[in-house]
Amino acid sequence: MKIAIIGGGPAGLYSAILLKKQRPQAEITVYERNRPDDTFGFGVVFSDATLDNFEKYDLPSYQRITQEFAYWDDIAVHFRGTVHRVGGNGFCGCSRRTLLMILQDRARELGVHLLFEVDITDEARFADADLIVLADGINSHFRNKYIEHFAPEVDLRSNKFTWMGSTKPLDAFTFLFQETEWGPFIAHAYQYEAGRSTWIFETDPETFKRAGLEGLGEQESADRMHDIFKGFLGDHKLLINRSMWRNFPMIRNKRWVKDNMVLLGDAKATAHFSIGSGTKLAMEDAIALHDAMAKAPTVEAGLHDYEHGRREEVEKIQHSADVSLVWFEHVDRFWDFDPVQFAFGVMTRAKAITYDNLTLRAPDFVKEVDKSFAQKVQAQGFDVDVDKPEVPMFQPFKMRDMVLANRAVVSPMCMYSAEEGVPNDFHLVHYGSRAIGGAGLVFTEMVCVGRDARITPGCAGLWTDEQEAQWKRIVDFVHSTSAAKICLQLGHAGRKGATKLMWDGMDRPLADGAWDIVSASPLAYYPDSQVPVEIDRAGMDRVKAEFVAATIRGERCGFDMLEMHTAHGYLLASFLSPLTNKRTDEYGGSLENRLRFPLEVFTAMREAWPAHKPMSVRFSATDWAEGGNTGDDAVQIARAFAEAGVDLADISTGQTVKESRPIYGRMFQTPFSDQVRNEARVATMCVGNITSADQVNTILAAGRADLVALGRPHLTDPSFTIKAAAWYGAKDAYCPPQYMPGKDQIFRNSVRDKQDFEDLKIKAKPKTRAEMRAEAAKPLAAE
Repeated sequence: MKIAIIGGGPAGLYSAILLKKQRPQAEITVYERNRPDDTFGFGVVFSDATLDNFEKYDLPSYQRITQEFAYWDDIAVHFRGTVHRVGGNGFCGCSRRTLLMILQDRARELGVHLLFEVDITDEARFADADLIVLADGINSHFRNKYIEHFAPEVDLRSNKFTWMGSTKPLDAFTFLFQETEWGPFIAHAYQYEAGRSTWIFETDPETFKRAGLEGLGEQESADRMHDIFKGFLGDHKLLINRSMWRNFPMIRNKRWVKDNMVLLGDAKATAHFSIGSGTKLAMEDAIALHDAMAKAPTVEAGLHDYEHGRREEVEKIQHSADVSLVWFEHVDRFWDFDPVQFAFGVMTRAKAITYDNLTLRAPDFVKEVDKSFAQKVQAQGFDVDVDKPEVPMFQPFKMRDMVLANRAVVSPMCMYSAEEGVPNDFHLVHYGSRAIGGAGLVFTEMVCVGRDARITPGCAGLWTDEQEAQWKRIVDFVHSTSAAKICLQLGHAGRKGATKLMWDGMDRPLADGAWDIVSASPLAYYPDSQVPVEIDRAGMDRVKAEFVAATIRGERCGFDMLEMHTAHGYLLASFLSPLTNKRTDEYGGSLENRLRFPLEVFTAMREAWPAHKPMSVRFSATDWAEGGNTGDDAVQIARAFAEAGVDLADISTGQTVKESRPIYGRMFQTPFSDQVRNEARVATMCVGNITSADQVNTILAAGRADLVALGRPHLTDPSFTIKAAAWYGAKDAYCPPQYMPGKDQIFRNSVRDKQDFEDLKIKAKPKTRAEMRAEAAKPLAAE
């Protein structure tokens, strides 16, 4: 077998090593355009988990790598004169040049041919090769040569960054946030060998220009960065090595394989330096290729298995990197946070580290976080304990005169179980049981303001006396048996109306019994959907009157709060999005015009709703589709509603057009809540694949939302909140007297269960290499 590897970086060299071990008789040659000891950049970083992989796949190179590495456990966050250190992270750093030398030596030892200063531009040279590995880096010649086949997407990020080195010793992975007269600068720094550390400097494009960095040479830039971070660097120099300022390219490829050629490493996919995964991705690509080739009967089958088996893991890492880099791009959102909350945000920015995780790693740090959160609540007039505070989830929250006992919310979820809009015993049990279960706030499903405003024949409504009586019955039950508040969500389905029940085909048109539907513009949702009538002024007046009438009925029912539904492509949302609003009158065109009718309706509802009761608005913060609304538009939308009197922005996303392509994942809509809250300065509620109390605490403590709504967890567990209260020891959580024996028992059991769980987690967690080295050094120190 003959294998040609284009690119002598970590991906190419490690794939050569593993494939040669797998096929000792194979003729494997690595072609590298640079000299053997050329390298650009300074150090690389790996986690302990990555080193475990190296140990498993090639022990000799692993042993040499670990002899050369610098180890540390802590992450240190420097912000506004404070330092917060969080341990238990298990990182290690090594010189990139040293890593390449180790891998070169190991490859030669196994019989791999290494050819340097050879620039390969035509694969015809390897016509007799069985496999060609394209590991030729971020600017891959072959990826670009076959651009139509590989179909790369390159997202050039906004922040400017540069890699430098320093003689400054470091004992932690260090984040430094420095305020300057021009704006904020960030340094990501870690030691990779004795007397050497990597420094990546980052700033937004506006600060970059104001600081006069545009056009500066490498040494001039290094001098400027040294001046900015002199308080930390002292007399230690900054070192340069192709240290040009540039924008980070997030690279994805639709295809990784062409014939017998396969992309590896940065040629295939990049991950932002803020999660330190570039070299990890490259070398684990080599491992995945090795595994696929070991099992497959042919090269073609092996490459197929590699791409399909590896893609999900790469996309997960890239998603985490995306979330992390966005946090750094918008660090100015958090600049006025107190330092401990800011540090918590740094630690949890990519979602891999959470509140509970940090409680195990750094309990004293999390106690600081809890105390800081409680102090903010106390400053709002609440008599809360700041010395032994409750966790963020169980801190109170106030909107106008309404006080919530905790921050957990039962998300609005359509039940499709009403008849002619009338809620029934199912709704009484559904809402009543979740209120008894301890949530601070319970939302109704979208309650429709008219018969032709329904999504489906099973949707609940509030346009008749019978409906009003049944809703009052539910509200009275919630108030008499729980401490929960209940919010009425009002909406109009618009072009998504007259459709089947969810379990019969969500958003699919009714075959029989459909009613006429309206929208901002006459655009069908699906090609076979009913085409809505473009609503005229008379129709708009009628709809507005229906919202007001339902608002008045909602007040008579005794609801504590009111929400207007302006999301998910329904009638009011169809005005907001440029994808569904093609009008040429004063209600179409600019965002200001598209907001006009939703604001008219909200203003009329606000006037009809008691001034002492709060109102919220739900809207889609992004349409997840080209040409649609974005997070920046969401900030403007939130500000407009805040000026009209909204108390809370309920942040959802998408469902506007069928072409939308959401990027799902844990807490996937939270970044939009974060943006609206911290740019528009409006209180927010986030929702979307939030499944645990740990995630609730993580979101709240990081300042990404004020309330957290959970849907599916509450469907299967009405007592989600009271169970969380027991887990975190929030003894003041309300429980009706009929259920007190159960509360007493779960609180007693949770003390032991939580301790057992934490002990198990600690025991199951392997010691980091930094911990093992420290333990190994103790006897030597004693001697």
